[in-house]
Parts: sequence; C-alpha cells; structure tokens
Amino acid sequence: MVKIDGLSHAPRWAVLAAHTVPLVTLPSGLWRIAQVAGLPVAEQLGRNGREAFVAVSLTLMTEGLALLTVGLVRPWGEVAPRWLPLIGGRRVHPLAAVVPAMLGAAVLCTIVGWFACTQAAGLIGRVTQTPAQQVLLVACYSPLLAWAPLLAATTLAYYRRRTAVR
Repeated sequence: MVKIDGLSHAPRWAVLAAHTVPLVTLPSGLWRIAQVAGLPVAEQLGRNGREAFVAVSLTLMTEGLALLTVGLVRPWGEVAPRWLPLIGGRRVHPLAAVVPAMLGAAVLCTIVGWFACTQAAGLIGRVTQTPAQQVLLVACYSPLLAWAPLLAATTLAYYRRRTAVR
C-alpha cells in the first residue's frame, strides 16, 4: 500500500482527494504538450510559437494551481513556509485559503458546465480528425470533471479542521 503524506489530523479521504487533484489535471496538460511537440493527437500538428507558449503556460499554470490543493492537507497550508516574503513562518488564516479555493471550485464548475453544454461537441469535431484522436482527447480532458468537486471537498475538510473548537 502506498503511503500518502498528510497532516495527522486531516481526514484520510481529504488527503487522498488533495493528492488526486494534480493527477486529474495531468492528462490534459500532457495532451497539450504532445500537440505542441507535433505528435498526432489532433488535426493541427504542432503550433506556432505564440500558440505553443500559451499551451505550455496553460499547462504549467493548471498544474501549479492543482498542486496548491495539496497545501490544504500539508503543514504549509497551516503555516506559510519561511522562505515566502512577508508571510513566511506565520499561521495561514483559514479564510485566506478557503475563500480562494472555494472561488476556484465555483469558477471551475462554471467553466466545465458552460464548456460541456456549449463547446465540447464542436471542439472535438474541429480539433480531431480520427476516432482515435477523439477518444484520446475525451480521455485526457474528462478527468478535469473531478477537479472542482475534489477541490471543494478538500477545502471543506480544511475549513472544518481549522475552525473546529478544540
């Protein structure tokens, strides 16, 4: 059995959920990198310099934001690391983590809902040429559906743990 580290007072399910978030964002990022690299994952092989920069930046930003979820079950989510300017070594106020995380979950729900209802079918048809490319695209982007609920649940566990009367 693999041991996943988290705070001893964090629920095990929350630790697993937090560590799952970066994994659910990874396939879409790898798909974008594969397209930039010119692999046959889409109709358009490779991209021009600006498009490649945007795709790689989006991938790095997405993974960075996803990794912040882990902070909700790790010590650096309760006390800011010492190397951070101005706030290093100070306790993190629970709402300083909860408000951005819940806003992020709400934004993700909104984006996913809008995209699924209005854009998904058209995009799949425009981006891919073959059924195999369509399956790969859907397989790489479908895990993103879990991001918002995992983030919201982990944030709720963080809030309950940090604001509980002891």
